[in-house]
Amino acid sequence: MIKRASGTFHVTLQPQPDDFLNTLPLKRLTIDKQFYGDLEAVSRGQMLSLVTPVDGSAGYVALEQVRGTLQGRSGSFVLQHSGSMNRGMAQLSITVVPDSGTGELTGLAGTMTISIVDDQHQYDFEYFLPDSA
Repeated sequence: MIKRASGTFHVTLQPQPDDFLNTLPLKRLTIDKQFYGDLEAVSRGQMLSLVTPVDGSAGYVALEQVRGTLQGRSGSFVLQHSGSMNRGMAQLSITVVPDSGTGELTGLAGTMTISIVDDQHQYDFEYFLPDSA
């Protein structure tokens, strides 16, 4: 059975020094998040991003490990992000990395959407957990 979790989160992005030479403005950042609501958790991760010279075009990829409780079940899992802006048109995919769940979140699968309303970050998480987890 597919379940849904929602709530808010705070995020801090910290730029990191470039550790390789490149000809494009590729940036590396660390991610620190605190989730509230149905997902009570913290996460840590890394992001790579690129803003192109074309106005409104950019891309990013990220992995973040989430640790805490999801509607009362404790454990951890990893979220994989892939986002792009094509001249202002946004596309974002955030999915649970298969078989990354631990503890009571073993077997977790799902997708997350995020939105920002009045400067408040919100998440909506559609997920599946096996009954035995």
